[in-house]
Amino acid sequence: MTSLKAIFLVVLAIACASSSLVQAQNCGCGAGICCSQWGFCGTTIEYCGEGCREGPCDTPVPSTPNDVSVPEVVTDAFFNGIIDQSDASCAGRNFYSRSAFLDALNHYPQFGTVGSTDDSRREIAAFFAHVTHETGHFCYIEEINGASGDYCDETNTDWPCNPDRQYYGRGPIQLSWNFNYGPAGQSIGFDGLNAPETVANDPVIAFRTALWYWMNNVHSRIISGQGFGSTIRAINGQLECDGGNPATVNARIGYYTQYCNQLGVSPGDNLTC
Repeated sequence: MTSLKAIFLVVLAIACASSSLVQAQNCGCGAGICCSQWGFCGTTIEYCGEGCREGPCDTPVPSTPNDVSVPEVVTDAFFNGIIDQSDASCAGRNFYSRSAFLDALNHYPQFGTVGSTDDSRREIAAFFAHVTHETGHFCYIEEINGASGDYCDETNTDWPCNPDRQYYGRGPIQLSWNFNYGPAGQSIGFDGLNAPETVANDPVIAFRTALWYWMNNVHSRIISGQGFGSTIRAINGQLECDGGNPATVNARIGYYTQYCNQLGVSPGDNLTC
């Protein structure tokens, strides 16, 4: 997840300039105020529109539990059907496991359990489609050649970089950038800025970072019916969407439709971004 530095900075600038900004990071906004996809509070379309997580969103996100059991959907056969396609030498084969995923899942009870039963199955299919693509069928724990990249946003003073640490992609959705490692660590309970390597050393924390990112940035899009294409945009934005990398977009769509077929649900509309 090489995510959206430019878009992040634009949204941050909008948020800082707005008189309706109340609180940054993880929201907890007041009554009648929206929580944006980036974790800021406000009342304009930038906050209440696409990706809005809480408050009077223009696209309300269902929250009523259904009767879907994620462990019953993500069976051993489903999980192993993904990881068994990676090479036997892959580091991820001795790291990722269904049990680690289920341990992490306990902290995110709304994943795959709200909206219609079809919504839930599509969400599960979408999550594992992105995980499959990001990790090469659970082969990679860390981004290939990630250490050669610059993933420090020095303008972000809320989550300042440790110059002795690197914030390249790690885990099932390749958590990247200091502005993701910091709040993820704060939410989960590890030092994301000073020990980002924890994500590559603890499989439960690795899955928790993936689910943390998903629930904060992606969940609302698929549950509110925006389609799989919007989840691609939430994860890799213009790096892939709008003609940025059609091959990777098509690869993600391919995994998604494959998993929807396995889970007995139609993939829905708006597959591409």
